[in-house]
Amino acid sequence: MNGGERIRLFCALRLPDDILGRIVAWQHANLHAGRVVTPGNLHVTLAFLGHRPLGEVDGIVSALAAAAVEARDLRFGVRGYRETRSVGMLTLDDEGNRGRALAERLFDGLEALGVYRREARPWLPHVTVLRFRERPRLAPPLPDLGEISPSDAAVYSSVLRSGGAQYEVLEAIALGG
Repeated sequence: MNGGERIRLFCALRLPDDILGRIVAWQHANLHAGRVVTPGNLHVTLAFLGHRPLGEVDGIVSALAAAAVEARDLRFGVRGYRETRSVGMLTLDDEGNRGRALAERLFDGLEALGVYRREARPWLPHVTVLRFRERPRLAPPLPDLGEISPSDAAVYSSVLRSGGAQYEVLEAIALGG
């Protein structure tokens, strides 16, 4: 790939393995419609960047690293289940708004690079757990995940395939420096 080639990118918090396992068990017990999101694609999105030139990846990684240096003691808990027109998600409570502060620092850095424009709506911490063409209007019981404490964030590439997107971690960054 050359520096001008475009790839689909996003920044996200990675979930601990034990949390992934509990989400997967809950998905299989409760989500019987649409396409369940695979364990490797479960994350908390910070910023979706869309198709960007490959040459911008280093700057995006640097922006994420700068934002992550101050991110300490992030804690999330499951708030609810919500469906949009194409996905089902677990919405999360953000203890002390520390996740939001990380997201805002990241948005500032990405905007300064000219690779991102902040959305009008506030950042919503969530994990997409289901994708569908027609809203199933599920009302599953909420999973007991306890406290979710990510230890790192990553810049991901996303390749669209007929069976759904395939995500690859390009670079992971420890939270808190």
